[in-house]
Amino acid sequence: MKAIVVGAGMGGLTAAIALKQIGIEVEVYERVTENKPVGAAISLWSNGVKCLNHLGLEAEAAALGGIVDTMSYVDAYSGETMCRFSMQPLIDEVGQRPYPMARAELQLMLMNAYGFDGIAFGKKMVSMDQDDQGVTVAFADGSTTTGDFMIGADGANSLTREYVLGGPVSRRYAGYVNFNGLVAVDEEIGPATEWTTYVGDNRRVSVMPVAGDRFYFFCDVPMPQDVPYDKGTAREVLTKEFADWAPGVRKLIATLDPATTNRVEILDLDPFHTWVKGRIAVLGDAAHNTTPDIGQGGCSAMEDAISLQAAFIEHPGDIGAALAAYESARTERAGDLVLRARKRCEVTHGKDPEKTAAWYAELREEDGSNILRGIVGNIAGGPLT
Repeated sequence: MKAIVVGAGMGGLTAAIALKQIGIEVEVYERVTENKPVGAAISLWSNGVKCLNHLGLEAEAAALGGIVDTMSYVDAYSGETMCRFSMQPLIDEVGQRPYPMARAELQLMLMNAYGFDGIAFGKKMVSMDQDDQGVTVAFADGSTTTGDFMIGADGANSLTREYVLGGPVSRRYAGYVNFNGLVAVDEEIGPATEWTTYVGDNRRVSVMPVAGDRFYFFCDVPMPQDVPYDKGTAREVLTKEFADWAPGVRKLIATLDPATTNRVEILDLDPFHTWVKGRIAVLGDAAHNTTPDIGQGGCSAMEDAISLQAAFIEHPGDIGAALAAYESARTERAGDLVLRARKRCEVTHGKDPEKTAAWYAELREEDGSNILRGIVGNIAGGPLT
C-alpha cells in the first residue's frame, strides 16, 4: 500500500512517520524549496509531546524543548506579578511535561526522522483525481504521482480541503495580529524557566523558554485586517503599540531582531466534519485551522497522525474503512479545540470588554488551579490521553 502525503509541516510529517512505522510506503511532497516554517516557535502541550514519544522521538523532543517550571501573569503597565504558579500539578496529572520548541528545529527533527532525502521539495500541487484503483496528484512543474490514498496536509489554504468539500470555504479573521520571534533569555524580561505573560488593554506579550537559552516571544495586537506593514519594522510598530508597558516588555522590544520577527494575521476556520472523499483525506490545518490562543494547533495535527495510524492498524488493507475511522475519531475533538481557542481569543483580546476586565480581576486572585484545569481540559481527549 502506498500513501501520498502532500505537505511537510508538522501534521504531514508526523502522519508520514506514523504510516511508515506500520509498513505503508509513503511519498511526501512539499511546495516550498527549503525548511522555512511560519512562526518562530510553538508551545507543544503534553498531548503533542506524547504523540512524538509514541513515534519514538522522545529523546529528540526533550532535547529541543524548553523547561517551563512555572507560569505567571504580569500587569502590563506596573510590571506587578498578578499570579505565579507551578506547572508540576499539570505534569503530575497528565504524565508529561509540555515543551515549547523552535519551529524550524522541530520541523528539521521530523524531516530527519522521516528521511530528509525522501521529501520532494518544490512540488506545488495543482490537482488531484481518484478512481477505484487509486489517486493521482499533479504538480505545477508538470509531474504527477500515484498512490493508493492521499493525505492532504497542505495547510490553512488547502487545495485538498476544497476538493473534499466540493468548493472553497472562507477563513475568519480573529481580530488580531501576532508578532513573534526568538531572543536570548533575559531575566529582566522574565525568569528563564517560566512562561511569563504580560496582559492589559486587550493585548498580550508573552515569553517562554525554548532550548538553547532562548525565549520564544509573541505580542498580540488587536487591529483591522490588512493593515499595511513594511517587513523589518517590527520594533517601530511594537514600540508604538506598547510604549507605556512595563520595563520587561520594553526590554523585549529593544532586544528583538526586526529582520527575523514574524508578523502573522490570525485567522481560523469554522469546524466541519467531512474530512474524507473516497481515498483522499485532510489533516492538520487543512482540517482544523485554529487560532493559537490555547496552543493546540500543532498538537491537534499530531493527534490526527496518531489517529490515522490507529485507523490503518484497525483496518489493515481497507482504505475506505480506515479513512472513515480516522474521520470519526477526529472531527469532533479537533472542532472542539478550534472553538475553545476562539472563545479564549475573544476573552483575551477584548471582544467583550466586561469579560476581559473580569478575567484580569480573576488573574489577581488565581492560585493556578483554574488555569491548569483549563489546560488539562484541552490536553485530555486525544488518542493518547
